Amino acid sequence: MSKKLPSEIEAVLAGQSEGCIVCGDCLGILPRLPDKSVDLILTDPPYGHNNNNGDLIHRREKALGVGKVGEPRPIENDGPKANEVLRGSLPFWRQVLKPGCCCCCCCGGGGPDPQFARWSLWLDEVFQFKQMVVWDKGPMGMGWHYRRSYETVLVAQVPGAACHWFGNSTIENIIRPGDYGIRKIIPSADDHPTPKPVALASHFINLHSEAGEVVLDPFAGHGWAVVAAKLLGRRYIGIEIDPKYCGTARQRLRAVETGVPVKEQTTGQMALFDGSRDTSHERRVME
Repeated sequence: MSKKLPSEIEAVLAGQSEGCIVCGDCLGILPRLPDKSVDLILTDPPYGHNNNNGDLIHRREKALGVGKVGEPRPIENDGPKANEVLRGSLPFWRQVLKPGCCCCCCCGGGGPDPQFARWSLWLDEVFQFKQMVVWDKGPMGMGWHYRRSYETVLVAQVPGAACHWFGNSTIENIIRPGDYGIRKIIPSADDHPTPKPVALASHFINLHSEAGEVVLDPFAGHGWAVVAAKLLGRRYIGIEIDPKYCGTARQRLRAVETGVPVKEQTTGQMALFDGSRDTSHERRVME
């Protein structure tokens, strides 16, 4: 494996390019980035839940009695290896971030796996853990008992300087749909199985960076964070291991360049096992 930094990333860090998507394994690419070269890490790593690969999400139509089980859409490293990959990447996050700058890492909430607690402790080993932000996604989601209605975003800071913060004293550690209108996305059959809204990325980018600074997403997926960074005038680096989603992210960035509004489907998700469907929040998000 070449130890040379990809030329696309070099151009971004030198201010010669506004951003790039690099297809590859972040564990092989992150060590090549210069120390203290990034202003914000915003990312949505695999949770290790095997989403859309034999789980309840994959089987929801059959569980509801409205169809058959569709084709699986596994996410790379979204199994037992997910924890290993996340923990192994944290020292590189610390290495590339400037003092006082933050990482904002999406994470599951609730149980039965106390992932949010484990990941929070791992972040605190490498950084100064700052906050667990609860993202209330809107209508209740999957499950039997204590239906899943939220995820978390874990925020940690590199010590050595004041927090790189551009919010005010009214910012809470919960994001309510009524406050910001940031609802979950219901993915189509050809979309990434666990997409995050561009508006969610924009929330954290505005709080932890300024125009022209560098936002890094080492698990870029379909490009939610890099699209937000582009729209907000930040430089961006996205690293994604799956060539399919690298292509999707690049398509979304090209659409932004041509002035096409970002559209994200937030149609109310079928409520599992009660035969009803919540359609009170059907809408299209445009940014």
